Order: sequence, then structure tokens, then C-alpha cells
Amino acid sequence: MRIIIVGCGKVGAALAEQLSAEGHDLTLVDLSERRLTELTNTLDLTSVTGSGTSYHVLKEAGVQDTDLLIAVTTHDEINLLSCLIARKASGCHTIARVRDPEHVEEVGFMRDELGLSMVINPELSTARVVSRLIRFPSAIDVSTFAKGRIELLDIRIPDGSRLEGMAVCEISPALRCNALLCMVRRPGQTFIPKGDFILHAGDDITVIVPPSEQADFFRQIGVPNDHIRSAMLIGGGKISYFLAKLLLDSGISVKIIENRLDRCEALSELLPGATIIHGDGTDRDLLDEEGLARCEAFCALTGMDEENILLALHAGRHTKAKLFTKVNRVNFEEVIGSLPIGTVVRPKQTTAELIGQYTRAMQNSMGSNVETLHQMSGGAEALEFRVAAHDLTGVPLQDMPIRQDVLLCCINRKGRRIIPRGSDVLREGDTVIVVSTRRGMNDLQDIFQPERTEGAPS
Repeated sequence: MRIIIVGCGKVGAALAEQLSAEGHDLTLVDLSERRLTELTNTLDLTSVTGSGTSYHVLKEAGVQDTDLLIAVTTHDEINLLSCLIARKASGCHTIARVRDPEHVEEVGFMRDELGLSMVINPELSTARVVSRLIRFPSAIDVSTFAKGRIELLDIRIPDGSRLEGMAVCEISPALRCNALLCMVRRPGQTFIPKGDFILHAGDDITVIVPPSEQADFFRQIGVPNDHIRSAMLIGGGKISYFLAKLLLDSGISVKIIENRLDRCEALSELLPGATIIHGDGTDRDLLDEEGLARCEAFCALTGMDEENILLALHAGRHTKAKLFTKVNRVNFEEVIGSLPIGTVVRPKQTTAELIGQYTRAMQNSMGSNVETLHQMSGGAEALEFRVAAHDLTGVPLQDMPIRQDVLLCCINRKGRRIIPRGSDVLREGDTVIVVSTRRGMNDLQDIFQPERTEGAPS
């Protein structure tokens, strides 16, 4: 597809990298020639220097022939106006990043009246991810498919777990459950494991477990699965506001520590059900006084990565709470991933993933059949494909030429979850969930080994 990205900050750069890797024809628009030069030197794309609110600039960027315009500058008004101009100029699909909490209630109106394809609020989207994980305390991450009926759970194997030293093929017989291990991540490495793959403590694994068996599965592998009743949030920014609102609606008590008095006063009015503390979240005495040792979820959500990491490290030593740490930079991802700071929250990655899902959905109408897409940590992807009539429908999975770096991990057949075995078959109308270290798959056909050409060496 031909895509224009307006705004080359952190989100724009992440999107450019992701969409370029998927083979899209990209044009970037930004006022900063320096940022554009940095990206054009490393990625296969073109750029135009100027404002996304200028028709002449968008025309130079090729808006008349584009399929999608994504506006992700730091200003809501610029994003909305860029999308409006693009819609009037070419009728293309448009996505606007809108961050102001006051606009959240107006998202439907803006989308319908301005003709936007998608309005995304990074902070609200991130808060929803964290809220889901707090309500599902055993997991590092949760990816949902089949309209929420199927969940891929990311879990870290604790020291002393029954899984330590166990081969993948031994899990279901040993634990007497219908669990399927889909992926294993170690620092710098991501594996689609075979049956003889040996697990170690500290591995991050992705599993599918039927909801009725999840509690027993977590208990057997030594992962606590207690319901979280209280959360402490450090920092009173937009993510904290949205997260607190979601948690309060779920019956979880919330305490926010914020060092700006005016922000505390605003939060007190916006969140009457939360406890708002005016103080320095890095003050150890204050944390102790406010019950750090007793909280069950601890979220470091200040505007400074270093501060969040230190807070999470400190909380990890003084509480058994589930930890969440907001990190904006990606320069030291391997180092950060090795630290005991719980779930790393990356708002720009969440935004890029949601927009990536939309671009795949657009391709769906242009020949692709991707239903859902999740970018997994470690550079992998989890995708949901719809099965159309195909030569391989009705063929046992064990006889299919599936790539080595792909695992077909679940079949959704009219709402029924099937953990696939070798004798299972695909039927037209099924949706299938696959995980892969291969990026940019757009069609179910992509999971199969390419056919050998006649005369090619075997």
C-alpha cells in the first residue's frame, strides 16, 4: 500500500520502521529535515519537508494516489486537520493520533463527522493493556484473538518451577492439562520450540491454556494467580488517569502519587474514587507511609524512564506487587528486558501495533486475510487468519508443508477453541492463530514452505 506518515517523532519513527519492513510504499512528512534525513538514511522511503496541514505539502507527498494517511504529530489539532485535508483531497483512509483526555468522549463524533478511519489515543490504549494485565495478574502480557475468546498468555518461568528442565512435549502429560507452548524468549533470542526443546527458569514463554484450566496450570508451574485488589500509581499523567478510571470501574482501589499540586487537584476532581497523594514518588519514606509493602500492583508511570526503572527495582525489593514500568526509549531494550522490573509498558509500541493491525485489516480488503495482528516481544508476530477455500483444507496438519519458523497454535471453529494436533484439519470459515519469528505475513499461504521449482535441488 501507499502510506503517508505525518509526524516523525517516536511513534512516527516506530511506525515507519514497522511498515517499511512490511514492504509498504512510504512517504514521511515532517517540519524537521534532520529527523527526515535520519529515517531516509536507514529505511527505504521518501520524505517531504513541511507541515501536514498544508495541501501543497500533502500534494507533493502524493496524497492523491495514497491509500492511507497516518497523522501522529504531538498536536491533536494538526493530526485532525491533516486527516481532514487528505480525506477531501483523495478520499483515502486516515488515522489520527488524539491524546487530549477531553476528546475521548468525542472520538465517535470525530470519526464519523470528519470521516476518519481510526482515532487512537496512545495513553488510553496503553492503560487498557495495563488494566487487562492487572486483572490477569499471572501474565506478563495478554494477546486476544477471535473477538476475545482466545488468549495468548506471556509468562516468565520462576525459579523452582516444575517447568524448569522440562521438554516442551512433556508439559501436557506431566501437568494433565491442554496447554500449548507457542514461543520461548531468552535475552537476544526467540524460539518457536519443537517437542525436545528444554525450558529454563527465567524463560519468557507464550502459552495457550483453556480458561477453565488456567488457575490449575498457574498453580502447578508455581506462578501466583491471586486477584489484585489494590494498585499504586506513581505519576499523575494521562496514562495514570485512564488506568485509574478503568481499575476503579473494575472494583480495584487506586492510589496515585503525583508531585504537581495543580495536577493532584485536577485528578481529585476527575477521580473522586481514587486516593490522590501530593508528594515525590521517589521518596522512600513516603512510599512506605502510603503502603508500598501492602499494594498488589505497582505502576511506575512518570515521564522519566530512569526514574521509573529505579522505582520498579525498589518496589520489587520491598513488595510482592505485580510491577509495571513505563519506558519510552528503545535504545537499551536488551538491558531493560533483563532487569526485574515486571512488565515494561511502551506507549509508542502499543500505538504502532494498533495502527499496524489496521493496515493489515486494510490489506484484508485488498487480498490479505489477516483478522488480527499482535506484535510480540522478541521481534515475533502472532496473527489470526481466516481460512478460505484452499487445496490444503481437509489435509491433516502433520502433512502440511508448514515453515519451521511458524507454529499453528489454535483453531477457532464457530466459537469452539481447538488446540491443534497433527491429525486435525482446517476447514473453510475457520480462523487460525499462528505465531512466527517471520515478519510481514499477509496471507495464510505465507505459513507454508514455498513450492520447489521443477529441477531445483532437494
